Amino acid sequence: MLSEKMEKALNGQINAEFYSAYLYLSMAAYFDASNLKGFASWMRVQNQEETMHAMKLFDYVSGKGATVTLQPIEGPQTEWESPLAVFEATLEHERKVTGLINALVDTALDERDHATNIMLQWFVTEQVEEEASVDDVVQQLKLMANAPGGLFMLDRELGQRAFNAPTAE
Repeated sequence: MLSEKMEKALNGQINAEFYSAYLYLSMAAYFDASNLKGFASWMRVQNQEETMHAMKLFDYVSGKGATVTLQPIEGPQTEWESPLAVFEATLEHERKVTGLINALVDTALDERDHATNIMLQWFVTEQVEEEASVDDVVQQLKLMANAPGGLFMLDRELGQRAFNAPTAE
């Protein structure tokens, strides 16, 4: 059973994860319009991952006999200055999500909710991976600032990323 405080916090995170999915879909649309199909594909995979994260939390809350309360999703940004600006915004966003996950862990510990704490450790690990993969792209984009042809090579590379749903735990 979830405490009221934990239930409310998890519902807030479900909203944050769906917002993340929406944001990455907006970024995919930006890249589609810029004819950077590999970048767009990478962001579509991000969208799928964030949707899966939201549903993982949704299923957890529901499975604990608590109520999932969906909230309105804020409209995301739709324009950026450059591919680098998109990925810098992505990195900033992932760092914000890391803070939200850490706050959830703190709440679980304060509530002495060990089951939720254990479940959230998957998200803690996931955020380390999320930040690292986005930072890798940021660093590559910075390195190719004076070599615009590199953008097309990176576009091809990013287009190879595929969504891999996690196996049952």
